[in-house]
Parts: sequence; structure tokens; C-alpha cells
Amino acid sequence: MKKFRKGLRWLLVIGSVLFLIAQLVRPARTNPISDHSLALESQVQVDPRVAGILERSCADCHSNNTRWPWYSNVSPVSWFVVGHVNDGRQVLNFSDWGSYDKRRQSARLDQMCDLARAGVMPLGSYTPLHRGSKLTDDDVKVLCDWTKAQR
Repeated sequence: MKKFRKGLRWLLVIGSVLFLIAQLVRPARTNPISDHSLALESQVQVDPRVAGILERSCADCHSNNTRWPWYSNVSPVSWFVVGHVNDGRQVLNFSDWGSYDKRRQSARLDQMCDLARAGVMPLGSYTPLHRGSKLTDDDVKVLCDWTKAQR
């Protein structure tokens, strides 16, 4: 038992040191400056209900207006969060909507509905920490009706 406690103590010391060292490696949390004329709401008619859905369930990862939560300052969680935001912006960025050609806009609208309907978006890792971000059946219907009308 004494060896076990000694081993556990060393494990905690090593784990704590590694955690502290990890704090030195933080990815950049950015909110790039955007041309508002390219933003989704400047390019297409966005129903207020749709705007609310996009804001609470999508914008943190799919716009340049990310609200960075406190835990995005803590490594290694920050690596995961920043990676998801960067990946999300690369796939779809509402702040750059006007820079997409019509074909890409139409494809993204299709994907928005399909992924919401399938329950893939917003990510399951996002919804528990962001109250109200999980889409209801009504949210999905409103979003899909809007995306269909925009195409």
C-alpha cells in the first residue's frame, strides 16, 4: 500500500508538471476583422427566428464573432476548441458568405439543413456547455424551410 501511495504521488506530480508545461502551448484564439458587407445577414434575407438559431447554435464556430469561453484558455482543452472553431470557419463562415460563389452558397445551405436534420450540428461536444444551443425539431424545420427558400 505504501508503494502504491508513493507511485500515485509521483504520478500526480508528473501530471501536474505536464499540465503546467502545456499552458505554455496555446493556439491563437482569433476573431478576424470582417467586411460586414460580406456577412450572411448583409447578403440574404435572414428571418429573425433563423438569425436567433444561427447565433445561439452556429455562430461560435461558423463566424468571425466567436465568444471564447473561459475554458478555451486552458490547455489542452484550448487545442480542441480552437481546432474546432478553425475547422468550422474553413467549412462555413457566415462572416465571409458574400465571398462564396452561388454554387458554394447553395451547397452550404443544403448542408446546413442536412446536418441539422441529422443531429450532427451543432456538435455534441458543444451543446452540453452552451445552454440552448441544441436544436429542437421546430428549430430544424425553421432552418430547413429558410435554407430551401434561399436556394
